[in-house]
Formats: sequence, structure tokens, C-alpha cells
Amino acid sequence: MNQFQYLRPTKPKAAIDALARDTNAQFIAGGTNLLDLMKRGVMAPQKLVDINKLPLDKIEKQNDSLRIGALALNSTVAEDKLVLERHPLLAQALNAGASAQLRNMATVGGNMLQRTRCHYFYDTALPCNKREPGSGCGALEGFNRMHAIFGFSDKCIAVHPSDMSVALVALDAAVLVSGPKGDRRIAFADFHRLPGDTPQKDTNLEQGELITAVEVPDSPFTKNVHYLKVRERASYAFALVSVAAALSLDGQTIKDARLAMGGVAHKPWRLSEAEKSLIGKPATEATFRQAADIAMRGAKAFKYNEYKLKLAPNAIVQALKNAASVA
Repeated sequence: MNQFQYLRPTKPKAAIDALARDTNAQFIAGGTNLLDLMKRGVMAPQKLVDINKLPLDKIEKQNDSLRIGALALNSTVAEDKLVLERHPLLAQALNAGASAQLRNMATVGGNMLQRTRCHYFYDTALPCNKREPGSGCGALEGFNRMHAIFGFSDKCIAVHPSDMSVALVALDAAVLVSGPKGDRRIAFADFHRLPGDTPQKDTNLEQGELITAVEVPDSPFTKNVHYLKVRERASYAFALVSVAAALSLDGQTIKDARLAMGGVAHKPWRLSEAEKSLIGKPATEATFRQAADIAMRGAKAFKYNEYKLKLAPNAIVQALKNAASVA
């Protein structure tokens, strides 16, 4: 690991100023992903700005939404009474992520910013446009079992690893950030990027911007929800495919629905057309299967991840059945 300068500001402006002046600086909170990347030589920031002393860990009701501070721990959010009452889908997704030890260290902001677990990204001896732009994408013709079936480009087919983010995009959350140019609000669906020609850019954050909170609007999705995560090891592995499903039911008729997937794209993948197809329909397996077929339009597999073309729609159906308590 390279030597680096370490700063620990106590005010958000000081933290933002420290990063805005240095493109080789990084914020650090729990460090559950960044430290691994530094040890492997994937990232080598010359300055770390520790933000743990900033007052950004509150979870509180504000008007018609729940505001979750960027420094709130994943374990704290998953166990919070307000989260469990108003957004149980978020709690389920958080509890599906990583191990209990990591959830006790990882923060909401850090969870959103974690990097892909693509083998080619982590191995500095292999080509990766995300790690070294212009070097090529080793996964395209290599071992791509974990990789994308939606939204990829010829520059990158990696997937985003966060479970929490899949739930947040389904729940129409927004990200609050502060930076050198002031404060702004970003729809969660617009926060992460598809790879395009710049796969090294995971998000639409600008230089020096600090995530301060996430806002999740009130919704009717407080009961019929399910987060389904399919993985190779039930203990702490990353998703092969995951589904966040939320239904608002009137008897057995679907009044509203939310669907999103993880493990299938470079960003959390919202299934808007499939959601629309569910509204007004009976909560039956046949309805869910039709929605899954719509969700899979445009999906394309590579040599080793063709199984996702079958696993993904089956996961959607099962998540919806679990949410609706359909046998």
C-alpha cells in the first residue's frame, strides 16, 4: 500500500474543500471496500479524508419522507424502527448484504459508492477499462459468469454490487449531496451510471461532492415486499441476481408495484415497464410471469452467464410471489 496523507475534518465544508483541491484524494468512512482496493493496488489515493466526525448519521422523519444520513451504519438502518415500519424492503436488502461484521462498519454513503467485484477490475495484471481506461475489457471474452445482461457496452460488462441500492432505486429515493458549487438533489435512478465509453465513472458525482443523506419518500409499500438474493454462498456472497419487489394490494388486485434488480447491470436496474404491466392485474403467478417476460426484453448474455437469462425471470416471479404471499 502506498503512503498517503490522512485528514479528519469535523465540518462538512472542510471535508469538501480538502477533496475539491486534490483529484487524488478520497473520502473514507467505514473503509470496507476502499481499504481492500488500496491493499490490492487497484486504487492509490494520495490523501484520505476521514468523514466519521461529520454530523451525518441521523435517521429522521422529514415531511413526507425518511431522511437517512450518509454515515448511518448499514446495521443501524436495517434495525431502525422507522425504517422497519415505513420501508421494510430497504431493511431486507441491507440484511442481505455482506456479513454482520461488515454491516456494522459499512455506511449508507459508502455502500452506494462501492466498486464492482469483477475479477478483472481487482487483478492489476489483467486488462480493465474501469481500472485503467483504454486497456480493454478482459471480461468480454474472458470468464464472465457474474457479469451484466443489461446496459453494458463494449468497454465494460461489470455489475454493481450493492443490495441496498437495488431497494433504494425501487423506492424512488433521492441522494442529497454537497460540493464546491453548493447543494443538490439527485434522483437515485440517476445517481449511478451505465458504462458507455467511460466505465471508470461509477456515479454522476462531481469532484469534491460529498453524499450527506438519502431521502426515501413515503409510500404504500409497507407490507407486501420481498428482497430476493440468489448467490453461490448464502453467508456473504454477492448476488448472481437479486430482485426488490414491492406491491400495494387491494384484496388480490395490484394497485401499484415497484421492481428492481441487482447483479444484472452496471447500476441498480429498475424495471419500470414490468411495474406498469402489473397494475390492475390479479396477484397471480401468471401475472408475475408476464411481468418477468417484459422485464427481460433486451437482455443479452455472454459465454458464461447465459444462465442469468433463465435465473433472472424466475427470480422476479419468486420475489413477487413472496411479496404477495402467493403459494
